[in-house]
Amino acid sequence: LSLYASMSSAVRAFRERTFIIVKPDGVQRGLIGKVVSRFEKNGFKLVAMKFLQATEETLKKHYEELSQRPFFPALIKYMQMGPIVIMVWEGKDIVKRARDIIGATDPLKSSPGTIRGDYGIATGRNIVHGSDSLESSKREIKLWFSNAEVIPWDQALDDWLNREN
Repeated sequence: LSLYASMSSAVRAFRERTFIIVKPDGVQRGLIGKVVSRFEKNGFKLVAMKFLQATEETLKKHYEELSQRPFFPALIKYMQMGPIVIMVWEGKDIVKRARDIIGATDPLKSSPGTIRGDYGIATGRNIVHGSDSLESSKREIKLWFSNAEVIPWDQALDDWLNREN
């Protein structure tokens, strides 16, 4: 019991969360499993997931900081072209590390080994969205998930993956 208790308290320090979307092109191309696998292989833990057709209202709230950009209407239309998968991932420095796993917005500028570098076709069809900051992550998670839908759980590997020494 004391080992579990110490493991749980040590792990709680590493519960930063980020929000990820597999966009319609990623779903249509059968890349959901590839995206999930990249995060799992990097030691991150899935704590929430939904498969859905996004509403215009929710997408406009999600992308509100882009609302004045000329591509905004096309972005909203594209994100409604098919179902999406939304996820919450948890782990140490997850927001920054998820951005590294995802790659640059433009797949042609993304390094090989990143999701966009390996699978992306164009900036407008770049497979996946990931929160760009901890603040954005918190806002996006709250927009798409209720508190009850995000399931905190302890994984046996947490202590091994996140210990400092």
